Amino acid sequence: MGSFFASGAALTLGWILLATAGVTMTVLVTLPSTRLPLARRRVGSEPQGSGIQRIATVTTNTVDRFMRGRSSSLDAILEEAGVETPAKDLIVITGAAALACFAFGLVLGQGVIGVLLALLCPILGRMYLSMLADQRRKAFGKQLDETLQMMAGSLRAGYSLPQAVGTIAQEAGKPVSQEFARVTNETRVGRPMIDSLNDVATRMRNEDFYWITQAIGINREVGGNLADVLDTVSKTIRERTQMKRQVAALAADGKLSAIILMLLPFVVTLFLFMTNREYIMRLFTDPLGWGMLAAGVIMLGIGGFWLTKVINLKY
Repeated sequence: MGSFFASGAALTLGWILLATAGVTMTVLVTLPSTRLPLARRRVGSEPQGSGIQRIATVTTNTVDRFMRGRSSSLDAILEEAGVETPAKDLIVITGAAALACFAFGLVLGQGVIGVLLALLCPILGRMYLSMLADQRRKAFGKQLDETLQMMAGSLRAGYSLPQAVGTIAQEAGKPVSQEFARVTNETRVGRPMIDSLNDVATRMRNEDFYWITQAIGINREVGGNLADVLDTVSKTIRERTQMKRQVAALAADGKLSAIILMLLPFVVTLFLFMTNREYIMRLFTDPLGWGMLAAGVIMLGIGGFWLTKVINLKY
């Protein structure tokens, strides 16, 4: 196997796979997947496109058929992250990226590194989606105070609750406008507004917004001045936000230390790879080095999990 990775055939195969992956990712990224098909815009017209685009379309449709009827966890993650790219396209792009990483390892003559990089692609993609979802949730939480004030002002101006929600969907910034627009659309097709608002609280994982939905639900059952209730909830959320910022400031030192400790092994490995490649490559070519890498990954994972529990304070 090692002789194959060092041969000219592996180099040629690597360049072919690298070119294939690059073309596939370029087509999927640049091709507007949400465009209305030509067949629906002009009756009797066949959709046109290059051969590469047709191959990419066939690939994504095959993935879509394979995913149909299975778990929709990926769709839920994309909704939480605010990514509009279809799940089928994202899977194909990730597969093409993994193929490109493996081909890059073949070009370098290091098949093991290529396999490791290929395995890292879906992991890094999942981490990136989680990061986008966390950023979106934080942005949603920061806009809650302003959202409640806007909703209370709309109610005092004589708007009904659905009209106030629609106003926020039009006037507020993202991601609040996106979530409230979804609530408005679901309400228009007959779904109870409280259920839609509860879904927003679940999707955003925001306890403060869950309180808001509970206040709205109780008010719709027993009556009363909803604007005053929202003002009281807004004041409570504002005080909780201030406490969260104080806790985040106190935990900033620990978070920075955790980031440095987690990045240190990779930085040292990169430094040794640049200064003494023969020394560090024994980890990837010797069975003992593979065991040391596996032990290091396990220990790094345990340490990262422990540091996460230490710096994430519950209050």
